[in-house]
Amino acid sequence: MIKLILSVTFATALIGSMALGQTSSTTTSVTSGSNGATETTTTTTESTGTVTEFTPGHALILKTEAAQPVQYKFSKNVTYVTSDGRVIEASKIRKDSKVHVHYIKQGDDMLVDKVIVNDRD
Repeated sequence: MIKLILSVTFATALIGSMALGQTSSTTTSVTSGSNGATETTTTTTESTGTVTEFTPGHALILKTEAAQPVQYKFSKNVTYVTSDGRVIEASKIRKDSKVHVHYIKQGDDMLVDKVIVNDRD
């Protein structure tokens, strides 16, 4: 009976995470010393939306299912690819492009390291 309840619980959680369109890949937390001076939290996540503003190498604003558009900053190395995995130039991304972003949350910043363009130009 317990196995059945656990199976249903995990299945429900899995379906719920897919329905939101965001998946968290990893989470890392580091705290040092008894004084608590160092604390690092890193979360890798993916999100899908429509580009409302784009400044290559600086920032990307996406309209997602959230009430307000979401702003992402770029990490030092960003890869831009098509949905079939072909590497493209940042200049191929335009306003109203549908994209999937892979980002790392560090503190309050969401740093994009990969942008996948879902529509064909």
